[in-house]
Amino acid sequence: MKILSLLFLFASSLLFADDSSCKNLLDHDVRILASSDSENLCAYNDKVIMAVNVASSCGFTYQYEGLEKIYDKYKQKGFIVLGFPSRDFLYQEFKDEDKTKEFCKTTYDVSFPLFATSKVRGDRANSFYKNLAKNSGEEPSWNFSKYLISKNGDIELIPHTTNPDSPEVMKKIEAIIKPFKLEEVKNCLLYTSDAADEEDSVDLGGRRI
Repeated sequence: MKILSLLFLFASSLLFADDSSCKNLLDHDVRILASSDSENLCAYNDKVIMAVNVASSCGFTYQYEGLEKIYDKYKQKGFIVLGFPSRDFLYQEFKDEDKTKEFCKTTYDVSFPLFATSKVRGDRANSFYKNLAKNSGEEPSWNFSKYLISKNGDIELIPHTTNPDSPEVMKKIEAIIKPFKLEEVKNCLLYTSDAADEEDSVDLGGRRI
């Protein structure tokens, strides 16, 4: 019976957890590219996020294509790409944000959110990137460094040399966007007390409690 009680508690935490509170990591107002409007990144609190410092005149600019590809592939599953143009690395971004916006649209048909050109490393980094560096212990080393952020705030910095649509990266994304199936919880709750007494723990789709 103890196991069944734990199952009910586990199911309740899944069903009634409050996802409305924003992670401190995301609570930053950031200006939208080529606009006077700003957006608080808490708007993406329920998403798996890939935050990328981008540039229009870099040897890795072709990665826009891969970023758009994975955004299109996973956006319906709770995944978002956030682009942060920066001139930190050899000034490889336009000074004029309108040119950056036009380049991204006409060259790569970028549809994921892009924010104002800003610094992404050091003391003058924008507040979001300062927080990313503080929480991950790592800063971008070049254009197209990619922070992969899970819904619970875990952060992994993927190097600029790794293509965003590589099998390696897509496997990482799929591992953290895969939703927990409530049907699995329902099936587990149907276990009889006799079945629960037979084992010390119950397997919930690969998760043991």
